[in-house]
Amino acid sequence: MKKPKIVLITGGNKGIGFETARQLGKMGYEILIGSRNEKKGLEAVTLLEKEGIQAKSVGIDVTNPNSILFALERIKQEYGLLDILINNAGVFLEGNITQSELDLSILKNTYETNVFGLFSVTKAMLPLLRKSTSGRIVNLSSGLGSLTLNTDPMSEFHNVNTLAYNSSKTAVNALTVFLAKELSDSPIKINSVCPGFTATDLNGNSGYRSVDQAASIVVKLATINSDGPTGGFFDDEGVVPW
Repeated sequence: MKKPKIVLITGGNKGIGFETARQLGKMGYEILIGSRNEKKGLEAVTLLEKEGIQAKSVGIDVTNPNSILFALERIKQEYGLLDILINNAGVFLEGNITQSELDLSILKNTYETNVFGLFSVTKAMLPLLRKSTSGRIVNLSSGLGSLTLNTDPMSEFHNVNTLAYNSSKTAVNALTVFLAKELSDSPIKINSVCPGFTATDLNGNSGYRSVDQAASIVVKLATINSDGPTGGFFDDEGVVPW
């Protein structure tokens, strides 16, 4: 029997991450639920297993280098490679505040998870992704990170002036572009996705899209063929402008 491909999803115990795990699991992938909280990770795995999905919990705090290395060693020992990395973990810390009043600590803490954490996990997992015949990296971004849409008065994102979160997603898109250029001679493909304004804990479940809708674009980019795109930014309608 052919071995299933291995998927690591950071922040995979709830929201878009969990629904992505469920959809990929139903397609026959083996899911590694990355979670800061071991109990919540195990609870997510139990729910997936009830649906017949192969899943395990992997403790990983994207802001903790030792935690990342521990997760890396575990995956290396148990599987020897990683086929798909979905950088889903993220935070929104601002609330309703003007940008000139933004505390520097909020900016730093936002970047610590959304940018530096994403980069740290990607850097750590790259050697395992290189061992896959078709490595894929999907970075959860947002239309709020699009400078084009932020400067378009007709865009739904134009009046959402949350500097820390928005700019962190702009930085995620930049990381996607530069890593894609470095990896262009390898089978690895890396893309950013915009899941849309989705009802999750991140926004107090105020979004108008379901996690099922949001996860669809993540799954699509995680499972693209060798002739698929790399270094791009997409939502479920197509290319999102930078």
